[in-house]
Amino acid sequence: MRIKPAGGGEEELVFVAGGILEVQPELVTVLADTAIRGHDLDEAKATEALKRAEEARAKAKDKQEVATVEAELASLAAQLAAIRKLRKENKREAAKQEKRAELLLGGDPQQQSGRLFLFHPRLP
Repeated sequence: MRIKPAGGGEEELVFVAGGILEVQPELVTVLADTAIRGHDLDEAKATEALKRAEEARAKAKDKQEVATVEAELASLAAQLAAIRKLRKENKREAAKQEKRAELLLGGDPQQQSGRLFLFHPRLP
């Protein structure tokens, strides 16, 4: 889920699983079972949890246990997909920033030795 503050400010990404969403003309309310901020998502931990959940599914004995573990597996798979999507977006944004720097500096920014440029947008 992307959160864009109405008054401006930095967009925030949050992984949300389970719960409900209510949309009003001026307000969106999310009540989620799980919510993890994008910068707190950890692929290694999620992958390890997915592995443990798969092992638990193999050992599950009744339908309720299987359903519970499968719900956890679905949530973890969605979390890993969100992490990978966020990683791709970050790489794309870094490439855009590098291209902007290249245009501003008039060449490859990695070859600009000893030159530091700070860019400040114009204030109104």
